[in-house]
Amino acid sequence: MAMPAAEIEAMILAAFPDAAVDIRDLAGDGDHYSARVVSKAFAGMNRVRQHQAVYAALKGKMGTQLHALQLETAVPSGDHE
Repeated sequence: MAMPAAEIEAMILAAFPDAAVDIRDLAGDGDHYSARVVSKAFAGMNRVRQHQAVYAALKGKMGTQLHALQLETAVPSGDHE
């Protein structure tokens, strides 16, 4: 079952309300996405922890409704990572 990009974005924003989120459908099938998530909440976290936090926000949808997510995370410019 495919997952709409808007649903992915909403779930990420629910966990990271300050985030700038950019979702792209990589294959046009609603099942393979890339996401760039920029949030102050990532400050002090390494990349692995940042990605784990985003996956946690998806509440188990990875591997079921969402097959593949190429993820890039960052702290807003001017903030320390």
